[in-house]
Amino acid sequence: MARTVAMFTDISLCIGCRACQVACKQWNQLPAEEPEWTGTYQNHAHFTDKSYRLVRFIEQKDDKGGLQWHMMSDVCKHCAQAGCLEACPTGAIYRTQYGTVNINQDICNGCRYCVSACPFGVVAFNHDTGRANKCTFCNDRLHNGLGPACAKACPTESIAFGFRDELAAKARKRVETLKKMGYKNAQLYGEDQNGPLGGLNAFFLLLDRPSVYGLPEKPRLPQNNVLVDSLLSIGSALLVGVGALVAFRERGGKE
Repeated sequence: MARTVAMFTDISLCIGCRACQVACKQWNQLPAEEPEWTGTYQNHAHFTDKSYRLVRFIEQKDDKGGLQWHMMSDVCKHCAQAGCLEACPTGAIYRTQYGTVNINQDICNGCRYCVSACPFGVVAFNHDTGRANKCTFCNDRLHNGLGPACAKACPTESIAFGFRDELAAKARKRVETLKKMGYKNAQLYGEDQNGPLGGLNAFFLLLDRPSVYGLPEKPRLPQNNVLVDSLLSIGSALLVGVGALVAFRERGGKE
């Protein structure tokens, strides 16, 4: 198996130009969509079956009451422990030799289990084809020695592509640099392979809490809750049964 590749997105360098979003659409031949009003400069609230890259715009007030912007180019995380892959009943979702996660459109049956299983809301259902879609990490480009189109198009090099171990080392140094510059909340999201989901193959440098960027603080797979939810359901059913039995006994005693 080839070395695991990854994308490291440093949001401190993102200028919100959407070059990555446009490059993704062009390379993957994704059709245009009607813009939607989100209340900010962000032109889609969520990922769609026709938008695999999403540039987020977050407005906040700083400590002095002024306006500050957070801009983040978001994408499928290609998790080491991928909820979509584990939930797929047909084997349509598979891990490539590069460590990325893709969907075989010829096998996908449109059950949407992957849509529900993704903790990041990345996988979208295509109503035209009846199948699920998401970022492919430009799989065809990888097999021809090229990096993802979004990384190639980024004018500020906010999106870096390469081998995961090398990018992780670069990311850790960047965090140290930013903290020395006064960005006390600078942190990596998804870089730690001992962290949630075994680490992400598309990880990020954030300047604030993950929730500010619409990311879960501690991402978990929905299927991990099955046992607990089942036990709670069984416990609730037993309580209802005991309550009904007590009610019938009291009613019988009165009669």
